[in-house]
Amino acid sequence: MADPLAPPSSARVAIQAQDFDVSTELATLRAQDARVGAVCCFVGTVRDRSDGDAVASMELEHYPGMTEKSIEAMVDEALRRFDIFAARVVHRVGLLAPQDQIVLVAVTSAHRGQSFQACEFLMDWLKTQAPFWKKEATPQGARWVDARVSDDTALARWGIDSRNA
Repeated sequence: MADPLAPPSSARVAIQAQDFDVSTELATLRAQDARVGAVCCFVGTVRDRSDGDAVASMELEHYPGMTEKSIEAMVDEALRRFDIFAARVVHRVGLLAPQDQIVLVAVTSAHRGQSFQACEFLMDWLKTQAPFWKKEATPQGARWVDARVSDDTALARWGIDSRNA
């Protein structure tokens, strides 16, 4: 049965070029829900180095519609696996510079343990399964960012094989 206090599906995932305000996102996520005793969030930012090279910028591409649907399925799985009330994922696309925010994953629950676990689960799944393509601008030229074995390993601890997810 659907949680009557849970935000609508469309409010759970946003793919956007513009920056986001973490305080506003968290306030919106927990608004009007007095059950919330824990809010956990992760904010990913663009680093100025990757694989030992300087990074001047990163460009993220996606397939509109497909990306949102994929992330919605991730949120559904987190709601199924963990005792959480709500989740919000905001992911930026377009051209980003070092220190720019890329992604926000936020989760509410009654207690911190479930929020921490669900937040980490969602981020691990996003890193390996969300249909984004990242290109870095380095002094050696532009290069596409490949998947990392460490990301697959992180996802595997949740019982998910990234090749079959």
